[in-house]
Amino acid sequence: MTGVDVNGTHAPGRALSPLATPPAEISGHDLLLGKKVVVTAAAGTGIGFASARRALLEGADVLLSDWHERRLGEAAEKLAAEFPDRTVAQRTCNVQATAEVDALIADAATELGRIDVLVNNAGLGGETPVAEMTDEEWDRVLDITLTGTFRATRAALRYFGSVEHNGVIVNNASVLGWRAQRGQAHYAAAKAGVMALTRCSALEAADVGVRINAIAPSIAKHPFLAKVTSDDLLDELASREAYGRAAEVWEVAATVAMLASDYTTYLTGEVVSISSQRA
Repeated sequence: MTGVDVNGTHAPGRALSPLATPPAEISGHDLLLGKKVVVTAAAGTGIGFASARRALLEGADVLLSDWHERRLGEAAEKLAAEFPDRTVAQRTCNVQATAEVDALIADAATELGRIDVLVNNAGLGGETPVAEMTDEEWDRVLDITLTGTFRATRAALRYFGSVEHNGVIVNNASVLGWRAQRGQAHYAAAKAGVMALTRCSALEAADVGVRINAIAPSIAKHPFLAKVTSDDLLDELASREAYGRAAEVWEVAATVAMLASDYTTYLTGEVVSISSQRA
């Protein structure tokens, strides 16, 4: 038998992995029961939305944020309908604006009663060779993906330093923080920065009872990704993975929930690869 690509077609010369077919989504196990979770860039169909949904599935109350007001409202309505017994709050936030990020953390603490978990998911990619990349392209990707994560981490640490309960921050990095790929210098540099920020801030965060870790997905299948990346590239990248397929977004979100939960109380400053890595 041969391998499969992200669309389920066979890739010649590759043995079919028993895990090539995505498993059914697992049910919740109360990993975050009673927790108050804030997720950035949570509108739409990607990892942020899946992380918010998984937090609700695991028993948390959630505040979603995103810069796109309409999509954010639609995402919140969808989750509120699915989880009528949980709190699903929302707030628009542009992670490029320090004042908005600071307000997000303050408002979330008020609306949810407190914050236990922050999931930093905001990020922006693109596909441009270095020789053709403008300063504006470079700056925008770095500002949203890396500096946006810094702004939210800083605001959260200031919050946790002022209260008497512990907290968790989970950052969304990428295997491109380790792995080279053409046209991705700005995004890879930003994600490598997120990894370094995770490690360094985790040491300081320990002083105020906060754990900080990151996930590093390789490729997760969702409609938004198809809008910014060609199908051929997605198929090629998926075929390189150990299972010959892209991750389902719920598989990534389940790892976020694990890192946010009390199952990982001694884990901090780490980057967990959700892939075969192939660095």
